[in-house]
Amino acid sequence: MKPNLQAVGMIEFNSIAAGIEAADAMLKAASVSPLLMKTICPGKFVASVHADVASVRASVEAGLAMGADSAVDHFVIPNIAPEVVLALSCSVEIAHGTALGIIETFSAASAIVAADTAVKAAGVHLLEVRLAMGLGGKALCLFTGSVAEVQASASAGSAAVSASGLLVRSVVIPGLSPELLPYIL
Repeated sequence: MKPNLQAVGMIEFNSIAAGIEAADAMLKAASVSPLLMKTICPGKFVASVHADVASVRASVEAGLAMGADSAVDHFVIPNIAPEVVLALSCSVEIAHGTALGIIETFSAASAIVAADTAVKAAGVHLLEVRLAMGLGGKALCLFTGSVAEVQASASAGSAAVSASGLLVRSVVIPGLSPELLPYIL
């Protein structure tokens, strides 16, 4: 079952205490529901909510006002691709395309933006969005499809985050060795 979320907003904080305080402000500011509220490496906190676009915007604005001095990155995505929400919860079926795309970012929030943009750019299958746990604060998204689709998605997703300076690297691997996939997922 694919989730149907109108909008998703997230703020990534470099302080756990400030993140929790801002998350409380986010939930009190508008009629939103928590999507993801957790600590991530290295000692950061992400607060993500979902609801209608106006409520999510109001919630994120309240969180930014409360925790502005410790906000690392943030976004509001109207009509987020359902595949992104599933990939965040590792609820996707493994599909093998002819190519693998990887977008690595310096923040968890930017990886979600990259994944959403990549999925919407071409017909790729999103395998995972991995958020900063055991990654030194970095994040990444992995997707498969035909070489052309993966290249188009990798270009679009990378462009979406490179303007903010949060892109580490984007890679397209045509004909990924099938023996490698179980070790990276």
